[in-house]
Amino acid sequence: MKPENAIEVKDVTKKFKVYLDKGSQLKERLLFHERNRYEERWVLKGISFEVKKGEAIGLIGHNGCGKSTTLKLLTRIIYPDAGSIEMRGRVSSLIELGAGFHPDMSGRENIYTNAAIFGLTKKEIDARMDDIIAFSELEEFLDNPVRTYSSGMYMRLAFSVAINVDADILLIDEILAVGDTNFQAKCFNKLREIKAQGTTIVIVSHSLGQIEQICERSIWIHDGQIRAEGSPRDVHPEYLSFMGEKRQEIAEKEKERQEEKEQKKHHEEAEEKKVSPEELEKTKQDGRWGNGHARIQSVKLYAENGQEQNVFATGSSVTVKVAYELKETVKDAVFGIGVFRSDGVQCYGTNTRIDQLEEFSLTKSGTMRLSLDHVNLLPGEYWLDIAIESEVGIPVDYYRQAAKMEFYSQIGDVGIARIDHTWKLPE
Repeated sequence: MKPENAIEVKDVTKKFKVYLDKGSQLKERLLFHERNRYEERWVLKGISFEVKKGEAIGLIGHNGCGKSTTLKLLTRIIYPDAGSIEMRGRVSSLIELGAGFHPDMSGRENIYTNAAIFGLTKKEIDARMDDIIAFSELEEFLDNPVRTYSSGMYMRLAFSVAINVDADILLIDEILAVGDTNFQAKCFNKLREIKAQGTTIVIVSHSLGQIEQICERSIWIHDGQIRAEGSPRDVHPEYLSFMGEKRQEIAEKEKERQEEKEQKKHHEEAEEKKVSPEELEKTKQDGRWGNGHARIQSVKLYAENGQEQNVFATGSSVTVKVAYELKETVKDAVFGIGVFRSDGVQCYGTNTRIDQLEEFSLTKSGTMRLSLDHVNLLPGEYWLDIAIESEVGIPVDYYRQAAKMEFYSQIGDVGIARIDHTWKLPE
């Protein structure tokens, strides 16, 4: 092992048995032993990386890619099928919330047992007890059984123990996603402090913002292999672009599934009512209303590169293309758009009248395009309502939830929209 390294992982592989059909009872398992068939699933396929002493790295990747398995291998909860893992120094870990806690023991008793697991003597634990209690902010609950604790209280206690064992290596798996914002900030400050003291840190997190705040390096694991490694600001945009493409694929499959579902439902209703699907279509509203002089045929979304998609990065520009069929002339036409979060909260709304565009009339079928520049919606699912009106607000075709779009971001700010801002720190 190189003297400058705290961790060396060399050609590590790991597989698990995934049972295809398990009997629910012992009798079934004995009588129908063929149900115990399984397939071997390779979670890690020969990964290798090194972590220097005092370095903080983040492991990123989608669910099931192998990053949490990697962390469990480092903690020796599980062992590799091939390859080697070498670590130098005392290891402290936060892998699963409250792992090692006994529910019927008090918080104080669990501090002793949990710290002992990390290798501390009773004398060492006694010396650190006041610091552990103070950091957890659980003084009044410390002598209560931990089964009475909330998940946030579990996290406080587990984190407080883990960071006070003077570990050389600290392993963290999504633990910072739990707890109130004030305590999260406190944890981050503590991590920065122990990192400055020379502790090696490995973090698994879906929050890229968290990793960028703590880590010098990110390792992107994909399908059990390392796909990219380097500075978070170099690796994360590549990862987000990849995940955006994956989300788009999922969105398209879901759209196809919903269309097939609606089509099937449509035909079933037509069959039940003894009318043709075309006749039924004329009478269906589906969250739409208006006088029908024009009808919206389709609503499609496009990225800056001209590609049709429904998943965008926060801050991207989006083009909305609305195709409509004209039945009768629409005088003094107005196009409108509303943006709603999936829970129904309206995020934005405007129309051509509000934007003071020149009056126009619709005399033939056509297409309307709207460019939304730098859409700073924060991660989540959103719906677009599209409307055509005439004259003084007479609805022609109001199309509710005409299109769905999803946004993702590598920044951890919260709310509905990102507001441009500048900090001026005290000198």
